[in-house]
Amino acid sequence: MEYTQHLADVRARQERVRPADTPREVAHPFGELTVPEYVDRWAVEQPDHHAVVMGEEVLTYADVAAQHARWAGWLRAKGVAPGERVGVHLGNSTQFVLAFLGTLRAGCVHVPVNAMFQHAELVHELADSGASVVVTHATLAERLLPAAAEAGVATVVVVGGEVSSLRQAGVEVVAWADALTADPLPEPARDLDALAALNYTGGTTGLPKGCEHSQRHMVYTAVSGAGANGLGREVVSLCFVPVFWIAGEDLGILIPLVMGGTSVLLSRWDAATVVDLVERHGVTTTAATVESYLAILDLPDIADRDLSSFTSPMAMSFIRKLTPEVRRRWAEVVGGHSVLREGSYGLTESHTIDVVPHGFQADDHDLTTTPVFCGLPVPGTDVLVVDPVTAEPMPLGEPGEIILRSPSITTGYWRNPEATARQLRDGWLHTGDTGYLDDDGCLHYLARAKDMIKVNGMSVFPAEVESLLVDHPAIDTVAVVPAPDPESGQRPVAFVTTVGEVTGADVEQWARDRMAVYKVPFVEVLPAFPLTDTGKIRKGELLERAGEVVATRG
Repeated sequence: MEYTQHLADVRARQERVRPADTPREVAHPFGELTVPEYVDRWAVEQPDHHAVVMGEEVLTYADVAAQHARWAGWLRAKGVAPGERVGVHLGNSTQFVLAFLGTLRAGCVHVPVNAMFQHAELVHELADSGASVVVTHATLAERLLPAAAEAGVATVVVVGGEVSSLRQAGVEVVAWADALTADPLPEPARDLDALAALNYTGGTTGLPKGCEHSQRHMVYTAVSGAGANGLGREVVSLCFVPVFWIAGEDLGILIPLVMGGTSVLLSRWDAATVVDLVERHGVTTTAATVESYLAILDLPDIADRDLSSFTSPMAMSFIRKLTPEVRRRWAEVVGGHSVLREGSYGLTESHTIDVVPHGFQADDHDLTTTPVFCGLPVPGTDVLVVDPVTAEPMPLGEPGEIILRSPSITTGYWRNPEATARQLRDGWLHTGDTGYLDDDGCLHYLARAKDMIKVNGMSVFPAEVESLLVDHPAIDTVAVVPAPDPESGQRPVAFVTTVGEVTGADVEQWARDRMAVYKVPFVEVLPAFPLTDTGKIRKGELLERAGEVVATRG
């Protein structure tokens, strides 16, 4: 599909309203280098500058440069060749950052593995990626090791604790501390376009797929995202969002380290701790739920705290929505220098920072236009809205499918050419999301990709839960639908028919051992599904019933 004329008109409209404090073009601090090369350069420019902070542990750029090179050296000495996949099964930690960087330095492929995953999910991701090495924590090792063995992982490297007691047939267990005694790899892999990461995302058809990303995608995301959000060189980013998610990777690793700033990592949100960290490290930005910011405002001594550095707090409106009233209350307490606004629109396929509302906060324009104002694409990215069937551009103000084109779009889905062909067409990512462009070329978001469920902001795809539930020996058919939940925003509800005697409670207990807790659905056993004349399940009837299930059991 040819969009040249329509795109030229949209771009012209966008440039008329683009905020003056944001760049029109992408400006790399040191040019188009790999992420480890950026770390190396900053280690020369500012060796003692804080790079990564986790609790009382502080790593300078010199520390990060030296230690991640040792991880890369260990991989090479172990015979892990460039292009081989290395899983990182950790929560937010300095070790995650070092493993991420060292894996890239060695030319290997980073595979972040959700630390909340249960056995079936771990087996799928490790086997699908073909990871030969996985880094995990001692507290997660007993859960990981059986899955690693089943998936064919050769070596598990364990952070913390005593590894001598950890045994699993067919899997070598190595201590992280021992790995970091390896000779450093002095020269990093420099191919910006080589496969560098598999970031797994759910989908509407089956189990999660690996989005293929390169270091060019990563560096572009960091630089364009920082520029469009007005973050600049002095960024000090506090990240409690898990860095095994691509949004956490951007906020907690890529933006601060490519820009020469500081990453302050946190394992979970605690309002008092966050305020302490803002004061101690001069935090400039974070991304948190609206409830998290309200918890800061409710601290008894908040009016006396120094939050002068905290200029760019970004909200995630999963349950409680950001409103002009919440923004005004925040400014009254924290100060007018700190503008609370929504974060970005994006997908795992595009590295998540595609469209931002920065600069549209005057008169609460971003919060009072309907429905959800996303703003302008970051420099170098194009966004259009097209007819979901014909792919013809929709007139301004008319809803359609959101499509994206940028230097960070995935090169494809790992070992899944059918999905790649379906989502990537003529250089454009077809998101499946619905939205429209207004007269200024700003994106407004209407609805998520079909069937996605959001539980406390975490994505749950019915097809994935269905794929896991059908492994239960007593389940014949399953359909998963969302239901509103006052506590979590939404909750998955699974309706099943069975071939044996089993209760919904039995299936729920079975599911808890096989999937992350936020994916575990309420389960209702049906004698039969309501069907259309053509034999399709009437999901509309299930949606109504699912709401009743949550209301009764919640």
